Amino acid sequence: MPPPTEYAVCDDDDDNIVKHSREYIEANRRVLVRSIKDPIHDYIPVHMLLSKFIDTRQFQRLRDVKQLGTSSYVWPGASHSRFEHSLGVAYLSRLIATRLQRDQPELCITDRDVDCVEIAGLCHDLGHGPWSHVWDGMFIPRALPGKKWRHEQGSEMMFDFMISEYEIPISEEDQQFIKALIAGDPSKCSSDEKEFLFDIVANKRNGLDVDKFDYIQRDSQMIGEPIRIDLTRQVLFVLPGSCFLIQLLNISIINSARVIGEQICYDIKDANQLYEICATRFKLHKMIYNHKAARSIEYMLIDALLAAEPHLHIVGRVFDPEKFVFLNDNIMNEIESSIEPELKASRSIIRRIRDRDIYKCVDYKVIDWQFKDLFRTHVTSRKIFDEVKRYALTDPFPASFPELVEDDIIVDLSTMHYGMKEQNPLKYVKFYSKRDPTSCRSAEKGDYSNLQPELFAEILLRIYTKKPDYWGRVQAGYRRILENLNTTISTGEYIGVTAITPPTTEPPSTPPALSQTLEGEGSCGTSAKVRRGSLTPFSNNSFTTVPPTYPMSPTRGGRKRSRDRSGESPVRKRKH
Repeated sequence: MPPPTEYAVCDDDDDNIVKHSREYIEANRRVLVRSIKDPIHDYIPVHMLLSKFIDTRQFQRLRDVKQLGTSSYVWPGASHSRFEHSLGVAYLSRLIATRLQRDQPELCITDRDVDCVEIAGLCHDLGHGPWSHVWDGMFIPRALPGKKWRHEQGSEMMFDFMISEYEIPISEEDQQFIKALIAGDPSKCSSDEKEFLFDIVANKRNGLDVDKFDYIQRDSQMIGEPIRIDLTRQVLFVLPGSCFLIQLLNISIINSARVIGEQICYDIKDANQLYEICATRFKLHKMIYNHKAARSIEYMLIDALLAAEPHLHIVGRVFDPEKFVFLNDNIMNEIESSIEPELKASRSIIRRIRDRDIYKCVDYKVIDWQFKDLFRTHVTSRKIFDEVKRYALTDPFPASFPELVEDDIIVDLSTMHYGMKEQNPLKYVKFYSKRDPTSCRSAEKGDYSNLQPELFAEILLRIYTKKPDYWGRVQAGYRRILENLNTTISTGEYIGVTAITPPTTEPPSTPPALSQTLEGEGSCGTSAKVRRGSLTPFSNNSFTTVPPTYPMSPTRGGRKRSRDRSGESPVRKRKH
């Protein structure tokens, strides 16, 4: 591959521009002004137009928004921000756009198209609130019930605010195009725009986009368990007369990308690697994004924000760009350092986070996708609370126990999937072969790995209690609901789920034959299969079982905390 010639290079020290560009490139729009060293992609070149967006307070705000929310409380190294992730997405966006531009000139991809795709990659996360998805996925639904707000809306708002405040030289047409690319919605811009470009930053077709290519590598590396997508072979060039080291990546997946029929397709030889990317996404959700301690702290942060909301009016800031630009993870410090009595309850919750006195996970269970609606309907905080109170009638709580309320019980249902809910994402990807690179089709069974699940999603159910003294009783209340569900299903009372044969006391000596499975329509219309002699979907988790009177966390070495009802001043007492 020849050295790059499409850029001009600028020395930041004296603004002395050394020209190495082709004739068609605009004089300053594509001038390289600096390069940024990145732990994932090495050197990221920044040209003059892109720097206009980077060097704004709207984008610099992302330095104070953690990419992985509360994960750094579990993995201290996972303290990277949306700032560096956005730089990585911008870099990969330009990489794939320029590669298509070079290798498929018939697509008529212009330099303007490439710039817009890169800027969309850079600005796609401008609207993330404090702790990233904690804000729009958990806080907003609680603070603004019934109102839909997603971080993409915030990204569009902050993007418009950025351009207006800094008078960035970009046309209104380009502005609309970039916002449409961020949303992954071609209907939000002119119909003249190239549809396949919407597959690069926010791919709504199959979920395979450069956003995912960056965060899978970045997040896993920062927790110390690096997962490498095949973005490996590197060729480095030093441009004559400059101090800049320009990097070109000969990336397997990106080099495989080819536009056929207005969508980005891939070489069939890379099908297994693309499948592994989707499987890796699922692995990260299971291992990192839904870690029980991180989720516990997320719920604590939400409670702290909700307690502070009447005094600080936090939620209204998402609709005011001038206020939103100052809304980041530092709001925790703002509350913690306050002395206003109105924020006492909020400070108490943050103090518990600092003291690692977090909400306790009393039980968990992985739910088959077919039963997700059943569990969402029947396993609720209210129903668990009712069962705990019913238990109290026969075994009264000691008078020294704090009062339990429904809000002290959390039912956390986390969806984990390969990128397209229960569907295989590769079902929506088109492939070509080197023998016929002009036509594409879906990959069939046998074209890549046959080791695939029946469904590509599952639900992780966790039950938390805010008051550890009620650990065992909350677990007992939840398990009573499971027992009732098992009875209801076994008698066929629940419409839509096949009656399940109760488990045998002894495991079968030989694996059950396929004919020994029960098949029926699940609540989502898919086939639910349960083996005879196996545990039912409503069985208890034997690894988490504690007696109903269990009050303490086994990880605290026999210690428990006592505090006043507000939790403002926790004090540790040694158990005698």
